[in-house]
Amino acid sequence: MVSKQIDVNGVRLGVELREAGGVADNSQMARGRAIPLVLLHGFTASAASWGYHLDRLAAQGLRVIALDMLGHGASDAPECAERYSLARCQEDILAALYVLGVRQGEAILLGYSMGGRIALYTAFAGFFRALILESASPGIENVAERTQRRLSDEALATCIERDGVAAFVEYWERLPLFASQRRLLQQQQQALHMQRLGNCAVGLAQSLRGAGTGTQPSLWGKLPQLHIPTLLIAGELDTKFSIIARRMAQTLPYVQLQIVPNAGHTVHLEQPEQFDQLVINFCLAKG
Repeated sequence: MVSKQIDVNGVRLGVELREAGGVADNSQMARGRAIPLVLLHGFTASAASWGYHLDRLAAQGLRVIALDMLGHGASDAPECAERYSLARCQEDILAALYVLGVRQGEAILLGYSMGGRIALYTAFAGFFRALILESASPGIENVAERTQRRLSDEALATCIERDGVAAFVEYWERLPLFASQRRLLQQQQQALHMQRLGNCAVGLAQSLRGAGTGTQPSLWGKLPQLHIPTLLIAGELDTKFSIIARRMAQTLPYVQLQIVPNAGHTVHLEQPEQFDQLVINFCLAKG
């Protein structure tokens, strides 16, 4: 188990590393055999928020690399919103993997929610061998709706800066999107709450401005061009993202779709065993 920071493109990114089978981080032999699995977290989360999933996935023979996005976890929180854009996220992810010795065509990319949007955008770089998206979207097609969402994201960013992280987290956790998380054990909910509180106002606000759904270019029209195996995971209780996943599955060339029963937006927390099995089966099939 290794937690570290790496310098890329003028910023420092936090990363959680788990070598396949728990083999030491400096084992070149282990790296040569194992498929790298790169994980991108959701908004207000961090690499550490994947918790025991990192160890479970590594135990199955995967080299696990979980990155902190800018403004989250142990990564820097620049003042410039443009620095958080999806294009810059892509640059940072690829640079970080180069530093970690991952080469083109080796890794599988997994993203959840915000991380899923970033992962989908980054997948078009042609670097990855496969893609896993959990509760993710290709963006908003309608220009007027996208503009309205951008204004909404800006208003929320302003509230974070004005009222602070604690007030924002209280609001965020009451969103209907996360209602099914109330079924988690109390200790799980508390751990999730404390992890969200660990973020800074600048990082969250600028992440919304730079990488929010309102600023994301719509990728719906590009989906037929994504010629890598893709696994879509969504929770049955998350109506919005289940619909999005089903629509994406009709467009992507090489796709598997899994709608997980009794799960909402955060499948990896609400149905962890099933989530891990889906990910492991998909990854090992691509080995």
